[in-house]
Amino acid sequence: MPWQSKRDWKPLEERSCTDIPWLIIFTLFCIGMACICGYPIATGGASRLISGYDSYGNTCGKNNTRIDGVPLSGRDMRENKYVFFLDPCNLDIINRKIKSIALCVSKCPAAELKSYSDLKQFALNNGSHLCSYDISPTRYTSSSDRYTKCPKLPVLPSKAVPLFRRCIPVDIGCYTEFAQAFITFVSDNTVLRRVIGGVMASKEIIMGLCLLALGITHSCSSLILRGTGVLWWLYVDSRNALNNNTTSVFGKEVASDNVKALLVYAIGATIFTVCLHVLVLHVKRVALTISLFHVAGKVFIHLPLLALQPFWTFLCLMLFWVYWIAVLLFLGTAGAPVKNNSTGVVEYQMQGPLQYLVWYHAVGLIWISEFILAFQQMTIAGAVVTYYFTRNKSQMPITPILSSMARTIRYHLGTLAKGSFIITLVKIPRLILTYIHSQLKGKENACARCMLKACVCCLWCLEKCLAYLNQNAYTATAINSTNFCTSARDAFVILVENALRVAAINTVGDFVLFLGKVLIVSCTAFAGILALNYQRDYTVWVLPLLIVCLFAFLVAHCFLSVFENVVDVLFLCFAIDTKYNDGSPGREYYMDKALMVREEIVLLFSYYCFVLPLTLLDLLFLSVDFF
Repeated sequence: MPWQSKRDWKPLEERSCTDIPWLIIFTLFCIGMACICGYPIATGGASRLISGYDSYGNTCGKNNTRIDGVPLSGRDMRENKYVFFLDPCNLDIINRKIKSIALCVSKCPAAELKSYSDLKQFALNNGSHLCSYDISPTRYTSSSDRYTKCPKLPVLPSKAVPLFRRCIPVDIGCYTEFAQAFITFVSDNTVLRRVIGGVMASKEIIMGLCLLALGITHSCSSLILRGTGVLWWLYVDSRNALNNNTTSVFGKEVASDNVKALLVYAIGATIFTVCLHVLVLHVKRVALTISLFHVAGKVFIHLPLLALQPFWTFLCLMLFWVYWIAVLLFLGTAGAPVKNNSTGVVEYQMQGPLQYLVWYHAVGLIWISEFILAFQQMTIAGAVVTYYFTRNKSQMPITPILSSMARTIRYHLGTLAKGSFIITLVKIPRLILTYIHSQLKGKENACARCMLKACVCCLWCLEKCLAYLNQNAYTATAINSTNFCTSARDAFVILVENALRVAAINTVGDFVLFLGKVLIVSCTAFAGILALNYQRDYTVWVLPLLIVCLFAFLVAHCFLSVFENVVDVLFLCFAIDTKYNDGSPGREYYMDKALMVREEIVLLFSYYCFVLPLTLLDLLFLSVDFF
């Protein structure tokens, strides 16, 4: 139904189910994902992963059937529930596995076994083989195959890993050969050693600053200005302390590094402060953008649960990713047993059409992840639309977020499935091209490399454009309860009609949000410098501050992305409101008073920000061509 036939933009009325066929398709796809999970469970792949299996295809803890061509298969292992590796320290880092013969044993060796006599005694006492099954325990000391089919001496004490029943050495010293290279590098690299020492010495401060980043929600330019002055004061104070030799001998090099770091921080803060004060003067002139941000702040006051949306979305994504990884591991031990003729070890592989289950599973990772993100966008859009188009805010639902979730689940899951599938269609070829580019790195010619990068860049741009259109389509669906294509078309028309506004708000809005992220990171880093200043003699500040700033940026990005989503929803509601209402009796505006600004200011800003610079740029190119 076209918008012209509707005058009341109330999201709680005239609800109807949207994109039901796509909901059916998505449901069938999820059933397929569940079947993929059920396949390794039914065929024993999940049991082999959890219980473990030996090198001859026998699942530990079960009575096994014989495998053709493998004489040592088909053994009763109900009493032998643990996997024992003959050489547990022989790790294959590239293939992520232990290159060793595995056996099923009834008990992991709790004490060190130094000789073959100890192996024989342990096997006889516990009724389980520690050498290959074709060597009886009485022949451990005399068999000619004991050097290849028995564990490497001495056998270190081991303990079963909880849940997965693998015997792992208690003393992880056997893995030191892999860490030796890193340890040697750290020992030889004086700077790296000091940096790591600084992190260990500052771990309490780092944790405290991470908690501080969670509590920082806004800052102001005067605070940044004072912080810049304090940074210069700290730099001068640290340099004087270094020149006067008041620091200890041990901390001489550390103090020198900190003085250099402080100089970099102070110069960067000064440049940022100057740019901030210059640009804020221009930002304050953009009335519509500032009004939208002001109203968005009111939305968060009325809907405080919006701030928790990143947490719930992240929790859902983590649960789904854990499930996805678990099923992927199950698939790795599913299939038919295949004997490796070179090593004689039995491996389980999926053959025929079943091997494409992994690709189906990979598509499910992208589609369902995008669906979860789309559900967050639709939830936010529904709650903000309810707020905008409710004239009397006291008549809003008690829990608008939960009401929006309920409406989304009841009416609009099909729309989310369709929108997320479109993003998946664009993301899959981009990921494939990125993978091909990484595999062919250094092998392809310059032309092929350029074409691959161009294709990846174009697909990335297309994905971002579609994601922005999807978000507005979800808002239109929340308003009118129309299907995805109709909502996307109507939202696109509204955005085109307000192209200059969209450009101005996206440009200035993105800058302000980026500024918010920088302010949060800057405040956290400034607090970190003040805290670490008390450890200037033995702590290098670079890495601790980088850890804290990275965490602060991630927190700021998660929460400000919700704020950006709210601003985009408010703008689409504002554009619809101004198109179909004029403030006259019977057609009153729904908008907040803060949004009733003069449109000429916005158009004038758009002219100066976009039309005039493009014109000057064209004149510049013409002058270059002329000369």
